[in-house]
Amino acid sequence: MTDHKKNNNGTDHLFLKACRREPVSRTPVWFMRQAGRYLPEYRAVRSKVDFLTLCKTPELAAEVTVQPVEIIGVDAAIIFSDILVIPEAMGMELIVEENKGGPKFPSPLRTRAAIERLHEPDPFSELKYVLEALHVTRRSLNGRVPLIGFSGAPWTLATYMVEGQGSKNFRYIKEWMFTQPADIHRLLDKLTKAVIAYLKAQIESGAQAVQIFDTWGGILSRDDFREFSLPYIARIVSSVQTTGVPVIVFCKDCGQALEEIIGTGADVIGIDWTTDMRAARETVSGRAAIQGNLDPMMLYAPIPRIEKAVSSILQYYGHGAGHIFNLGHGILPDTPVENVRAFVDAVKRLSPAYHT
Repeated sequence: MTDHKKNNNGTDHLFLKACRREPVSRTPVWFMRQAGRYLPEYRAVRSKVDFLTLCKTPELAAEVTVQPVEIIGVDAAIIFSDILVIPEAMGMELIVEENKGGPKFPSPLRTRAAIERLHEPDPFSELKYVLEALHVTRRSLNGRVPLIGFSGAPWTLATYMVEGQGSKNFRYIKEWMFTQPADIHRLLDKLTKAVIAYLKAQIESGAQAVQIFDTWGGILSRDDFREFSLPYIARIVSSVQTTGVPVIVFCKDCGQALEEIIGTGADVIGIDWTTDMRAARETVSGRAAIQGNLDPMMLYAPIPRIEKAVSSILQYYGHGAGHIFNLGHGILPDTPVENVRAFVDAVKRLSPAYHT
């Protein structure tokens, strides 16, 4: 069985050591959506194919996954894909309207019967293209940095499936949740089983860590978050951790539920920029590593201001292991590449002082 905690040379990666809260020489850095439109090299690939074709062509997905490692110098790669491939594999039609609001489900879920028609996909057949992309990417990386796999959290996937697309008020999923909660729990249960199978297949195919994205966890009240999101994330974490691979949980706008998120047992807790890093470390108290948390908008600032923000976050976390530097959410498409490079370089230059 492959030791996914080790690189190809048998030595520990900086990122994986930080996930396990082991001593490191400096703070590792990567960022969400790091393979994307801010890079001219990515846009060159995208000019030839549509988004879903890029996701479903392993060689192209691997190419754009590796780009930030080579161009920006990040300490981990995250496989290029989309969280909505799971609902598609469960039987929903997924379309991406280029420059018109992104991914959509033309026939969103609105009945219990529609939920029951969803099937539990076999990732080795219906999501084979993602697994092949992981294999190709691991070969391309050749041990330079670890490879992260990912999935959306059940609640976040459910919101897209019921709303049909992104939403401002989440009227349909919340109305259904409040009036027929058993239906939503049925959907979340089916999604949880699918996510567990998918993440385990990713790990078997080469992912050396996995991240669960609960992008819409923050639209729920604390009580509703405890009922409709956390238990399902905890089930996924518990099952996937049997592989020995670190599990990262990132819930956007969920700083008020940090204690509960720690309770899922995740190895790493991702926080956004609205959560104070110093307070987060006190709350986590060594039970998990912390990932975050620069505001993505900061990357539009002058480079000296970016460096100052990096320095502040390092100071707020303080000395010692268990910090993975990241943005508080995904990088924005028109972010200047030179600013991104300056951000990564600042982390590498300033963080060794916190690990002596």
